[in-house]
Amino acid sequence: MTRPALAAVACAPVTIAAIPSPSTAVWQLGPIPVRAYALCIILGIAVACAVTEVRLRRRGGPQWAVLDIALWAVLFGMVGARLYHVITSPQDYFGEGGEPIRALYIWEGGLGIWGAVAGGVLGGWLAARQLGIPFTVVADAAAPGLPLAQAVGRIGNWFNNELYGGHTDLPWGLDVHQMDPDNPGEALKDQNGDPILEPGGPFHPTFLYEALWNVGVAGLVIWADRKWKFGKGRAFALYVMAYTVGRFWIELMRTDEANKILGVRLNVFTSVVVFLGALIYFLRVRGSQEFLVPVDAPVGVVAPVGAGGADVSQRDVSGESGTAARKPQRYRAVTEEQYRAYQETGVVPEEKGDLLDDFADDDVEDEPDDDVASDGVGDDPDAGSNDGSDGGETSDEESDDESDTDARGRADNGGDPAVSTGDR
Repeated sequence: MTRPALAAVACAPVTIAAIPSPSTAVWQLGPIPVRAYALCIILGIAVACAVTEVRLRRRGGPQWAVLDIALWAVLFGMVGARLYHVITSPQDYFGEGGEPIRALYIWEGGLGIWGAVAGGVLGGWLAARQLGIPFTVVADAAAPGLPLAQAVGRIGNWFNNELYGGHTDLPWGLDVHQMDPDNPGEALKDQNGDPILEPGGPFHPTFLYEALWNVGVAGLVIWADRKWKFGKGRAFALYVMAYTVGRFWIELMRTDEANKILGVRLNVFTSVVVFLGALIYFLRVRGSQEFLVPVDAPVGVVAPVGAGGADVSQRDVSGESGTAARKPQRYRAVTEEQYRAYQETGVVPEEKGDLLDDFADDDVEDEPDDDVASDGVGDDPDAGSNDGSDGGETSDEESDDESDTDARGRADNGGDPAVSTGDR
């Protein structure tokens, strides 16, 4: 008996596991919409502020200065992020069917991280100038906090069902909903009220890849900064380089709409340009890790230990009990050794020039010693021009008066010619 042939039945591929996406990204609190994306941004800012505050305070920064800096950085960062998005996607607002006024509707999404970083740097620089803090110290302190903030912000993309890649059968594939253009923050629903998924899924969760990469960048910056003690903004440059490397390959995986140059997404080129700029800065700039001491505190006055806690700049250096400590108006960068000495003694280190200036100062300080050895006069600034015959005579008519003055000076100093009566 002949058995009938079995017909082949096509079966849809079965996904063992997939990451679900929220079908709602906004909640109404009375008349006020609460958006998940905004909450993630706010939480990310808080994380960056906390990390920067700890690192800045450990380097001698004033307490809570990061709050003033963050206010400027966030405002300028939001403007920069929106400007970058509008400039790189002008067709959405100024093209056919576009509405220019919608360029101001930031709650509808559309913030470019490149503009956010550039604007944030400008705002932070302005704030640091107002506080009298060298900006490179602030930048290095913020270096690991910024990628952590970006990682938290990427969770908002998950709520918005955006920034994903192509199809994948990997266990961490992402189910993405079709969002309702007429009801922002809500997924389209079928006749049964169930959210409608985008066809072709699951997808690569590129926003998650970037979030995890950013956490790794933060860890890299912290580790490298502890090992090599970067200064002069080099820790910040390392963060920029590491971030752009990840953004380069992640951007190539994304499938959302974007402007392209020669068939390549614009942000890929931006990643390369920014990386090269950070690399050049990192290689050309040198300097050890920087710490802060107040410029306008009394130099050489020992602050009573414990009067101002760990922040020596907040201690009372007036020597008067019950007097509030004067808040420094300006700070300067010093080496770690100078800062540790300042912490222990409260004595503000003297300001030094560069290496060449130090050598020049040494030469100038050595000259009086040579004069003393050769002429035997330590308090006469004109002794180097004498003929050396009597150790005190000059050829000018005013030499008699000067000699009398020198004699009185030596008498006041116990007759020792090596003691100078003037300030050096």
